[in-house]
Amino acid sequence: MNLINKEVTHERFGQGSVVEHTDSLVEIHFATDNKKFVFPDAFAKHLKLHDKITAKSLEKVLLKKESEREKAEQAKEEEIQLQREEQQFRLEHEKLMKAHKLHSKSQMVFWCDTDELSSVFKEWRVFTGVVKSGNDKGKPKKPTRTFPNSVSLITARDSGMAEKDRRILGVYMVNEEFIGKFCEDGYIPAHSEYRLQLTEQESDRMRFWKYYVNETSPHRMNWNTGKYRYFENVWMAQILLDIVSLKSDTQERELAQDFFEHFCRMNRIREDELPEPNGALMRI
Repeated sequence: MNLINKEVTHERFGQGSVVEHTDSLVEIHFATDNKKFVFPDAFAKHLKLHDKITAKSLEKVLLKKESEREKAEQAKEEEIQLQREEQQFRLEHEKLMKAHKLHSKSQMVFWCDTDELSSVFKEWRVFTGVVKSGNDKGKPKKPTRTFPNSVSLITARDSGMAEKDRRILGVYMVNEEFIGKFCEDGYIPAHSEYRLQLTEQESDRMRFWKYYVNETSPHRMNWNTGKYRYFENVWMAQILLDIVSLKSDTQERELAQDFFEHFCRMNRIREDELPEPNGALMRI
């Protein structure tokens, strides 16, 4: 837009003409001297163009800039609101963590299908599934009993395999800041360090029902329905300790040992008081 020599009127300095303008400034010659103004803002407040065609074009520039300013302010407000929500989330998180009392059954075991196992160990997270009925039908299930002291145990049973032979394929501590109550997408992410995937040979020696028992039917080994279930912290400690003994590679054994010790600290379990596994498989 060329404004040079265009006549204007200022509410205080009177009539003048434009002698220079850039994307951010406009200089106007008045009867007494030259004055510089912010462009195009001054034309929305103090200056009026005489040329109606140019004024119409300038009006569009002003409207565009006003729209951009409003969007910028809205984005700033949204950012402030996000910061407030994030701060509130952190405060609730800290409050919940301080008030958190260990639950004796805050560990989770998952039945993973063959087609999802590769993504579980690639992404190191597992999905809780969706609610089947009620007001929350179709929404991801919230693992409400899960805290940073919890572990996700990955199990599978091959087609044709008896339930008693369900194998443990891997295990991970949940993310350091994860609280199931706040989980919206149903995914439980892994801890940055404490995660283990077993080899096929190791899995063959880790039978889930060696540790797990249904208290109402202690001799039965039935999963029935559902993608996951909670189980006792002590049973998870037994599993982790047995994984340590399986590992022949020095580095993997050290990681498994660190994992076990960290888990025991988080769940206030003493290794020297840990009972022998006594799951349904041990009661046949």
